[in-house]
Amino acid sequence: MPESVQVRCPVCRRAHVYTAPAYPCVCGAPIAPRLDPAAEPAVAEHRAWDDEWLTVACAACGRPGHWPRPELGCPCGTVLRVPVAPRRSDGSAGTGPGQGQGRGQGMAAPADPVTARTVGRSPADGTRRPGKASGPGDRSRGPGDASGPGGRRPPFQPRVIRTARDAVTTTALYLRWLGYRDIRRADQRPPNGIGLAARGLLAQVDPSVRPAAPRDVECLWLTAMAESAGCVYFSLAGYAEEARVRADSLEVPLFVLGPTGVPRPVNASAVALDATAD
Repeated sequence: MPESVQVRCPVCRRAHVYTAPAYPCVCGAPIAPRLDPAAEPAVAEHRAWDDEWLTVACAACGRPGHWPRPELGCPCGTVLRVPVAPRRSDGSAGTGPGQGQGRGQGMAAPADPVTARTVGRSPADGTRRPGKASGPGDRSRGPGDASGPGGRRPPFQPRVIRTARDAVTTTALYLRWLGYRDIRRADQRPPNGIGLAARGLLAQVDPSVRPAAPRDVECLWLTAMAESAGCVYFSLAGYAEEARVRADSLEVPLFVLGPTGVPRPVNASAVALDATAD
């Protein structure tokens, strides 16, 4: 079971109970970082891609993976980084639901050239087309983006998903395949998972082992509506039935990411978005 700790916001002094999210290892076992209840949370003021990840080893098979750093959004608007337990004195990772060490404790997440090249771009200048938040948004294709026999786009080349970072990279590659450009990490982090942004589009990648809830879909839709952008949701564990019903009413495309890295549309809006690549 993922562990829970009490987290107090240093800005407004509100107390929260935080439960570490669990993510699926390639062996199927759930992984969650080991939290440090004695350490104080830090305020996330400056963002860097490598600081968003922890290296956590699976307690079942020992395979290390890169997973999102535990964070908590306080109602006062402060984003808190929940501290994880440091390594033991013998240099090995701590035990618990998962074993991890963040960059803040001396271990940096290794660079991923595909992620850095695809997600780490700065946003391009230009205005977004106002419209329904649930729409697919604007796409700006460059020369050769749809080159193929008869002008058709070549098939999507999936990337095997073993970690949360793989899921984010696969999503970015899929959005580029659809024609979106200037893909980057979203300015506002969603309540669960990782947010990506392109011109006129917000995407949420949820690599946790629990199905996405209606609140997850609603939060993504509201954030996109505030930015006059479209939105799309990618989940490893699928969606609760209520979440699918809510997404249909809001016209939010829903995709499931399989282990092979092929995004599978699960509602009509996603099918329509996927068809735009033809």
